[in-house]
Amino acid sequence: MPRILLVEDSAAMRSFVRAALEEADDGDEPIEVVEAASGFEALRLLPRGPYDLVITDINMPDINGLELVHFVRKSEHLRQTPLIIISTQSSERDKQRGLALGADSYLAKPFEPEHLRDLVRAHLARTRKGTAAGGSSGQKSG
Repeated sequence: MPRILLVEDSAAMRSFVRAALEEADDGDEPIEVVEAASGFEALRLLPRGPYDLVITDINMPDINGLELVHFVRKSEHLRQTPLIIISTQSSERDKQRGLALGADSYLAKPFEPEHLRDLVRAHLARTRKGTAAGGSSGQKSG
């Protein structure tokens, strides 16, 4: 069962994302979603992984999502973990900044649940394929 760390300070958005990810289509593997209400909480949860994917908001108190992406990419044990940023900051500049820091995808809020599910499926499939082949594709998508 894939494990996803969801980092989002809004309880309503965490519930929305969890519902979108747990609403499996026929044949989809169930997903375990671990929630963190802040970047600081995410830093406490990351060593308790492994996680197959991290989804993070940008605008959060204490440690923001961009700082979290930077931390994950600098960590020897976590750097291969795919990262998706979900944010209300939707300009092309914001998206390019997130991807340049190491996020694999950037999804602007509001978004359709199916779009998020498709993105998550694609990253999980790539992770499995990369693990089976002994590496990671390192591709960026948006």
